[in-house]
Amino acid sequence: MSEAQVAGLSADGSSRSTPGASGEPEPPEPAPAGARRPRPVFLVVGIALALALGIGLFTSRGGGSSGRPAVGGQAPGFSLPRLGGGGPVSPGHGHPVVLVFFASWCGPCQAELPTVAATYRHLQHAGGPLRAVRVVGIDSLDHQPAASTFVRTSGVSFPVGTDTQGTVANGLYGFQGLPEGVFIRADGTIDQIVYGPVTRSELLAGERRLVGS
Repeated sequence: MSEAQVAGLSADGSSRSTPGASGEPEPPEPAPAGARRPRPVFLVVGIALALALGIGLFTSRGGGSSGRPAVGGQAPGFSLPRLGGGGPVSPGHGHPVVLVFFASWCGPCQAELPTVAATYRHLQHAGGPLRAVRVVGIDSLDHQPAASTFVRTSGVSFPVGTDTQGTVANGLYGFQGLPEGVFIRADGTIDQIVYGPVTRSELLAGERRLVGS
């Protein structure tokens, strides 16, 4: 047997692969069709991140999960300077109250506030159970001269607090826009939150719920 033939045998006498004519090793045989290939690590990590993101988005939309006040929860207390001067403005305790959030630069507020103001004046003059419901305005992120003019021309006679830094509207209540309305029961729990302008019918229906009539 020649030396080349001897070199082509393994120790047990079986043949072994040898370099091709070009001197390069021949490619390995393909894996069987049913063989499992390892999954890329980045695919597993990506699925885990997607699941975590989905769970986070779902829980952030849950009622009260973000820490913002929700219906059935306790309304945050606050004290704001009164627009135009005078004592501080707060929701108070022991009586139902409607908070109306607005600003002079807010387009929808231009139609909402005069309606709320006229409805409030009517109920105060007419008497009855709805007269016991307080209405408190919160003018948010506004310039006081413009706010004062807006409140006066809208016929507002209820107290208005000036929330120049948005600490109540954006901070305590987490509102992202104006106007908004919050109906609060006498025990301090939130009965309803209106996202957008409060209409006359919504105001009357909400106040009737607050007094149980």
